[in-house]
Amino acid sequence: MIGIHIAVGMCLIGLNLAAGLLGGIAWFRKRPSIPFWYLLRAAQVSVFVQALLGGLLVVTGHEPKEELHYLYGILPLFVSFIAEGARFGAAERELGDVDPESISEPERETFVAAILRREMGIMTVSCWVIFFLALRAATTSGL
Repeated sequence: MIGIHIAVGMCLIGLNLAAGLLGGIAWFRKRPSIPFWYLLRAAQVSVFVQALLGGLLVVTGHEPKEELHYLYGILPLFVSFIAEGARFGAAERELGDVDPESISEPERETFVAAILRREMGIMTVSCWVIFFLALRAATTSGL
């Protein structure tokens, strides 16, 4: 089971790095990226699976070299949930007091692009945070 935990951890690191790079480039270019969202969701699944495997290892009596490994191992899960929560409010923050029904079609497209960019920015930052937390978790595992 430790081998699976290590393999999923490596996938988690790689997926978050890839999503962070792709999302950052797309955000900088102000272009939406469909592949980013697929990578992001795969990265989020890897975070969940990794936390589940880590929990199973704890229950079966395995312990890391350092106690900090528990913190660095569980924080990515919280970061994912917090980022999703922040993403849900992106449209509201972008629109402000504007009534979506009262704006013209070209203005709507502008707002939709701005909302997508804001959401992608939020989720890209979460990928980078998770990437660095996962790297730190790997260094505190003792393997």
